Amino acid sequence: MAGIRRYFLSDSSLRPRLEEIFRNLPQRTVSLVGQAPLGGSTVAEWDFESPAAWRWHTGIIADDLALDSEGQMRQIFEKYEDMLAAEYMSVASHCMRTWIFVRDIEDNYAGAVAGRKHYFETIGLTPDTHFIASTGIGGTHRDPRVLVMMDALAIPDIRPGSVRYLKGSTHFCPTADYGVTFERGVGFDYEGLHYTLVSGTASIDNRGRVVYPGDIRKQTLRMVENIRTLLAEDGADDRQLQTALVYLRNPEDAAAVRTLLDRELPCLDYLLLHAHVCRPDWLVEMECIAVR
Repeated sequence: MAGIRRYFLSDSSLRPRLEEIFRNLPQRTVSLVGQAPLGGSTVAEWDFESPAAWRWHTGIIADDLALDSEGQMRQIFEKYEDMLAAEYMSVASHCMRTWIFVRDIEDNYAGAVAGRKHYFETIGLTPDTHFIASTGIGGTHRDPRVLVMMDALAIPDIRPGSVRYLKGSTHFCPTADYGVTFERGVGFDYEGLHYTLVSGTASIDNRGRVVYPGDIRKQTLRMVENIRTLLAEDGADDRQLQTALVYLRNPEDAAAVRTLLDRELPCLDYLLLHAHVCRPDWLVEMECIAVR
């Protein structure tokens, strides 16, 4: 088995030291992201073990950092396409999941969304085909010129027809309805197991509106309800959840969110992080992985 280890840093100046420490880490791909852990530590680790054939690419940034966030996002996907082509893969056929980290997300998220949309159109990914499961969240690289950074997962030998893109139509509308291009989640079979990867999910309804603005408790409960809906669509439930990342806009909400998550999902292993969600009215967002 192999996998990914992502380190969340409260201070991006720690990045060079950690890069050196983890340069030769065996059988893991390392990701370093400027997001502060909530719990008092300066560094937190998220570790997911995956089959050796899975291809994790981390810390992908644009070569031309003079570009705006739209240009950097397009260049990142073009660069990633070249990486996959070197292993006889493509974004459209083999990429299962992306994580897009945006500096100053209130200013740069719209550009990143536009860059991804335009790139997808060039490779034939539209509302009539499919998009890619994703989280778009506030996060930084140590170089302030980096406006967008991406981690991604591709699977070279994924079987045609084994991939299911999750819609959750009772609780969500298509993301294209409000101008973004990602899937709510993805499920697929691999080597006798079924994996459900749920994208970043917040308190949203089936018209694309924020539910319970300003109320962290109600938003957390609606977020959990939405995640359960996506898991159920793929035949999974809380018992198969292996790991989750939970992003909070306001660190002072951490205690309330922990209380609710520990009550609603008592067996879940999760990590709380301080990161701005893509809409100002959203206070909390969660992504997760279930395996059965």
